[in-house]
Amino acid sequence: MEVTVYILRCSDGSYYTGLTKQEVEARVWEHNEGIFDGYTLKRRPVELVFTENYDRITDAIERERQIKGWSRAKKEALIASAYERLPELASRKKR
Repeated sequence: MEVTVYILRCSDGSYYTGLTKQEVEARVWEHNEGIFDGYTLKRRPVELVFTENYDRITDAIERERQIKGWSRAKKEALIASAYERLPELASRKKR
């Protein structure tokens, strides 16, 4: 079973990261139709800006959680496929 991790750009410029076992286009349609209550409901329309596919749902869940913890700049580097920038954008706690 294929699982897709996706990032949406919301109408307010924020990003939403999620995962789905269905076709990602169908999931984006659900977000735009307001089928479910949640983050994107008041931030429509949304636009699909990134996807990654996984064979195992546990891998997809791990990746979704990882991306959700990232800064906006790091998410934008991922969306732009600027993978070389990801290490420099990693968040570091200040002491």
